[in-house]
Amino acid sequence: MSDWTLPRLLMHNAERLGDKVALREKDFGIWQTVTWRQFAAHVRAFAMGLRALGLQRGDKVAIIGDNRPEWLYAELAAQAIGGASVGVYQDSVANEVKYVLEAAEARVIVVEDQEQVDKIIEIWPELPNVLKVIYYEPKGMRGYREPYLAHFPDIEELGRAYDSNHPGLFEAELAQGQPDDVAILSTTSGTTGTPKLAMLTHRNLISQGAGLLAVDPLGPDDEFVSFLPLAWVGEQMITVAAGLQCGFTINFPESASTVQENIREIGPRVMFSPPRIWENMLSQVQVKIQDTTRLKRAMYEWAMRQGYAMADARFSGKRPGALLRLQYGLARLCVFEPLKDQLGLRFLKRAYTGGAALGPDVFRFYHALGVNLKQVYGQTESAGLSVIHRDGQIKFQTVGTPLPNTEIRIADNGEILVKSPSVFIGYYKNPEATVEALHDGWLHSGDAGYFDEDGQLIVIDRAKDVMTLHDGTKFSPQFIENKLKFSPFIKEAVVFGGDWPFVTAMINIDFANVGKWAESRQISYTTYTDLAQKPQVYALIRRDVERANADLPPAARIRRFLLLHKELDADDGELTRTRKVRRRLVAQRYEEIVDALYSDQQELELETTITYQDGRTALIKTRLRIEEMEAPPAPAGERQAARVALG
Repeated sequence: MSDWTLPRLLMHNAERLGDKVALREKDFGIWQTVTWRQFAAHVRAFAMGLRALGLQRGDKVAIIGDNRPEWLYAELAAQAIGGASVGVYQDSVANEVKYVLEAAEARVIVVEDQEQVDKIIEIWPELPNVLKVIYYEPKGMRGYREPYLAHFPDIEELGRAYDSNHPGLFEAELAQGQPDDVAILSTTSGTTGTPKLAMLTHRNLISQGAGLLAVDPLGPDDEFVSFLPLAWVGEQMITVAAGLQCGFTINFPESASTVQENIREIGPRVMFSPPRIWENMLSQVQVKIQDTTRLKRAMYEWAMRQGYAMADARFSGKRPGALLRLQYGLARLCVFEPLKDQLGLRFLKRAYTGGAALGPDVFRFYHALGVNLKQVYGQTESAGLSVIHRDGQIKFQTVGTPLPNTEIRIADNGEILVKSPSVFIGYYKNPEATVEALHDGWLHSGDAGYFDEDGQLIVIDRAKDVMTLHDGTKFSPQFIENKLKFSPFIKEAVVFGGDWPFVTAMINIDFANVGKWAESRQISYTTYTDLAQKPQVYALIRRDVERANADLPPAARIRRFLLLHKELDADDGELTRTRKVRRRLVAQRYEEIVDALYSDQQELELETTITYQDGRTALIKTRLRIEEMEAPPAPAGERQAARVALG
């Protein structure tokens, strides 16, 4: 497929798959279908509409909104006439949108609805080079009179007229496209600063999709639910790069609030989600089990013991005994299959997690249920992933082995280096960063890792985040954070150590789950801050910290922690849009709290300014309690996962 581009793949599918369903979207409670032939017709019409507006080869189209067929129409239409797309996360605030639009030099902006239009109107005076803003959800737009606004179907109609007046132009543009043309500008996660724009070519994306399908084949009869932001390279990798090659049906949920219900309706054969999705799903199960009857809880706990025993046997490569197989079969019939059905996972052939490390406890839980969950490793700069677990060779402390045509090397300093056809060609208009990331065709990932005795890659953490304690123990903050987040009551955790004499943590409670727990025990509260500082909540979270500490080497155990008065928020810059912690920014912003954790203080008086959604600000004062943990004796045997992750 060395000469293909993404739009050519689409047109090829229109010929070979014709009236087979390509896209399915739930709207007003009904699943609406789009065939491959209709998909191609929409892309052709919108491409010619963009050309009629003045879009030229090499220009950029920015797209902002939830996952909808129109996103794919706009992206592939821009590529069909030699342009490129850049996705913007739909929950970005106006200044973040402006940053991406300016950095990408976008000429046309495609948005979903009134909310996104309002963001563009706010920053419009600073976008002099934009030709048009095109929206595809007309609700609430009747009173808007801005001349630069246009409705998506109107641009398609304009394109059909332009196409009829310029016969052969679309085919000529399509033929002119080359595999090494830039297909998308993909924003990096921005954990260490402002996001950069990685230039990914058609060859990068197609080779990425081909590598994934070579390991785990999929076909036109398979179903996939696209619910993660298409601005994220992981969703592009599955939905676009793999989807256009294998021809599976792409389903779009009705709304963010109905994702779980829609997944259950579709019964997808493949899923790809970052750890937070798998963690959230596990939290739902844990909370519901706590609220169920004593008999059902006892059945669940018995079934999970069989599930964990079976998962551990498979991880170790041992054949389970006859009794375990019988007990697991009963657990599967009575508990696991109904549970997977409720979660929408019953028909999964395989599931992937990537974008950040998934805690071993969470990973083990899904394998206990019988979900074929695999770790993958990669980054935006490698078009999504470079390393993946193979069936039957899954080890939860590793991320697997390299994809076909991918080389992985460990540098002398422990950094993971990647070379493959999927590696990007550089950062858009940022040669300094490009030189820093690419050397002789090798991508310098910035991650620390090594290969185990079976040749599987173990990723420790970001190289800059791996810490060394005063006793010489190396540890990964992310590993400890993931152990904490196995609790349904902990939403986020930030661990500190390294330059300090011991390990501490700032913890965000899960407001919904802890609130439900408090209500069931008749503990009254008013706000997040009030709930987080309740003594009973501290006692609840302390048990989870003790559980995490039990599996850690003594020097890496959490000695002091506090519950934050607010949730870490992407709008405040504390998290990336993919919910990764910006560790350095958090350490700087909460320097007073970090200092208190390493002092003799038992509580901290804090003043902070909060910003409401309407822009108003308020100064709040709160008292944060610091919990002191006893240093327990070292366990007789520490888990292999802890030894691996902590170096």
